[in-house]
Amino acid sequence: MSLEKNVDSPYIGTQSINLGSQTNCLKMNKTGVAIVGLGTVGQGVAQLLLDHGDRTARHAGRTLWLTHVVVKDIHKPRDVDLPAGIITNDLNKVINDDSVKVVAQLVGGIEPARSIILKLLESGKDVVTANKALLAEHGPEIFDRARQLGRSVAFEASAAGGIPIITNVSQCLSANQIESLHAILNGTSNFILSKMDSEGGDYQSALTLAQKLGLAEADPAMDVDGTDAAQKLAILAHLCFGARVHWSDIPRRGIDSIDERDLKFSKHLGYRIKLIAFAKLAGTGIQLMVSPMLVKTGKPLAEVQANFNAVSVVGDAVGPVFFHGQGAGQMPTASAVVADMIDTAVGRTAITFKTLELWADGHQRVDFAEPGDLEGRYYMRFDVVDQPGVMGQITGRLGQHGISIASVYQHETQNEHQQTVPIVIMTHAAKESAARAAMKQIADMPTVAESPERFRILS
Repeated sequence: MSLEKNVDSPYIGTQSINLGSQTNCLKMNKTGVAIVGLGTVGQGVAQLLLDHGDRTARHAGRTLWLTHVVVKDIHKPRDVDLPAGIITNDLNKVINDDSVKVVAQLVGGIEPARSIILKLLESGKDVVTANKALLAEHGPEIFDRARQLGRSVAFEASAAGGIPIITNVSQCLSANQIESLHAILNGTSNFILSKMDSEGGDYQSALTLAQKLGLAEADPAMDVDGTDAAQKLAILAHLCFGARVHWSDIPRRGIDSIDERDLKFSKHLGYRIKLIAFAKLAGTGIQLMVSPMLVKTGKPLAEVQANFNAVSVVGDAVGPVFFHGQGAGQMPTASAVVADMIDTAVGRTAITFKTLELWADGHQRVDFAEPGDLEGRYYMRFDVVDQPGVMGQITGRLGQHGISIASVYQHETQNEHQQTVPIVIMTHAAKESAARAAMKQIADMPTVAESPERFRILS
C-alpha cells in the first residue's frame, strides 16, 4: 500500500471522509498534533485522525491537524495512507515545531520511550501515551517532570485498552472512596483460559492457537506470567487508592502452570478460573495481587470470554459498577489515544492533571496490608494415594491451621490399577498465611503424590 499521498492537507484524499465535514474541518482553528511510533496502535491513531477529522473536530471544537509522524524506518510498509511530507525519522522536527501542541508517544518498552517523553515535555508539548510498562516503571519521574514544566500526560490507553477505566476512576467516580477493584486486564491470558475452559484442551494448545491468531506474542511471557496485569494494576491502584507501588512488588502468579483438570473441577463446582488483578482497601491497608482465581459462574467477571477485558469497581457511594470491552487491539486502543488527544487539545487534561497530582510526592499514601493477613476462601486440590485415612490426615492438618472445610469433591478411581485420586476441597474464609502453611505441611505427607494446587475464590 502507498505510504503517502501527494496532497497539501492531511484531510484530503482519505477514502472515508465526508467532504462536507472536511470543508468544515478546514475552516476551524487547527491544533497541530504528531505521532511518535507507527506500530499497530500508531497506525490506528493515524487512521482515526485522517479518516475521521470531522468527528474529532466536532468533539474538540478544532481540527487535530496531523503534522508529523516519527518512525524508525520511513521505508517500512504500513497499512495506512499518510499525506506527503509528514513521515520522518527525525524527532527534532516535532520538538522544534511550535505549531505541534499534542504528541501521541506510542513507542513501547522503557527506552527510548522514556527519553522521548521527557524530550517532548521539555520542548513544550503535552503527551498522550499507551505505554503502561513505562508508567508502571517511571510514572513518578515522568509526572513530576511534566508538573515542573507545566505540561500534562494523558494515559487512558495504558490500562484496559478501549475501556475508559482511567477516566471513570479518576473523574466520574471521584465522589467515591473506591473500596475494591477486581479486573481481567490481560486479553491473551483470558483467551487461553476461555479456550481451555470451553474446549477442554491443555495450556500449550490454547497458547499456540492464540499465537496463530495474533492474540499472543511469539514470546508471551509478560502476558502469561502476570507481569502485564501487574503493571496495569499498579497504575489503577494509584488512581483508586493513592498507592505508589512498583509493579514488581505486587504478588503475582500467571496462568502458565494451569492444569486443565482444575478448570474441569472448577466448572463442576460452578466456577471458572480467571486471571484476576485484585485490589481491596482493608482495615490494615491496601491488598494487591495478580493470580488465577475461581469466579462464580454467572457473575460478570466469570462470563468475560475470549480476549476481552473487564473491570469491576465498588465505590462507597455508587456501589458496584462494571466495565467490559476490548482491552487491546489496534482500534480499541487507538480510540482511547485519540480521545486523550481531544481532551488534551481542548484543555480538559491540563485541568485534571494538575488537580489529581498523580504520583506526586505529597500525594496521600496508603499502607500495604501484609499479604499473609489477606483473608479469603480457597480451592485446594490434592493428588493422593488411594488408601484409607488419607482424607482424615488432610482435614486434620487444615484444622490445625484453623481452616474450616465448606465442601469436598472426589472422583472415583477410573480403574483398579489407578494408584492416586484427586481430592478437591473448598474452604471457608482463612488467612493466606494459614493456607500457605497448611498446604506446605500437606505437601510433605507421604500419601500426597504430587504438589498440591491452591487458588483463591473471588467473593
